[in-house]
Amino acid sequence: MKVVLFCGGLGLRLRDYSQTIPKPMIRIGTMPLLWQVMKYYAHYGHKDFILCLGYRGEAIKEYFLDYNEAIANDFVLSKGGAEVRLANEDIGDWTISCIDTGMNSSIGQRLMAVREHLAGEEMFLANYSDGLTDLPLDQYMDFVHEKDRVASFVSVRPTASFHMVESGKDGLVTSIQPAAETSRINCGYFALKQEIFDYMEPGDELVVEPFHRLLEKKQLVTYEYDGFWECADTFKDKMQLDNMHERGNTPWMVWKKDKR
Repeated sequence: MKVVLFCGGLGLRLRDYSQTIPKPMIRIGTMPLLWQVMKYYAHYGHKDFILCLGYRGEAIKEYFLDYNEAIANDFVLSKGGAEVRLANEDIGDWTISCIDTGMNSSIGQRLMAVREHLAGEEMFLANYSDGLTDLPLDQYMDFVHEKDRVASFVSVRPTASFHMVESGKDGLVTSIQPAAETSRINCGYFALKQEIFDYMEPGDELVVEPFHRLLEKKQLVTYEYDGFWECADTFKDKMQLDNMHERGNTPWMVWKKDKR
């Protein structure tokens, strides 16, 4: 199953990094967020990727054109460096399509821009490329096939301290309450049927107009997941993931956990 990865945004809340590289190329440990999301999908057998490029897309192209398998894998070096024997390989059996989808395009516009690359696909996966999870993807896909709707996404509990605010017409705040324990957010792990394009119009944002049309037709479902999920949306989020990586606490690296 093909995987569409949206990796062209500006990442303004991580501007200290995104001024030089696109947000998905920010590293957690030694590897970029984008690589770790791709590695997650590849672990479950989905290795055909469509990268929707935009801001600093050349940095992503250069990364994969110059990719060095030895960085992420154990190896044996011999003959003074003339010979490298890898213990494992990562991207050798991946197919990676790098498609320019515009500098300032919305997620919906980026998806429309790669439509031709999804021709013949009954269903495909999609992701924002900035969230890491230990979600059992095979269980999620069982749910997707059982519900048999046009679109589905994974919903999680917010990881930060969100508050619900009410105010009057004059702008004065009348109430501030912690988000309800039942509150959930879309974490950006989608499974979409080809019919999603029937619900989209030029200029649409994927989770706004098309999703509301799907709601009316009862063609949108969500899979509630309470395991690990963290989005590298801010500098604080990145630092938290870096600290977890330094401690060896990396639940999102399911490819390592399942080897034990």
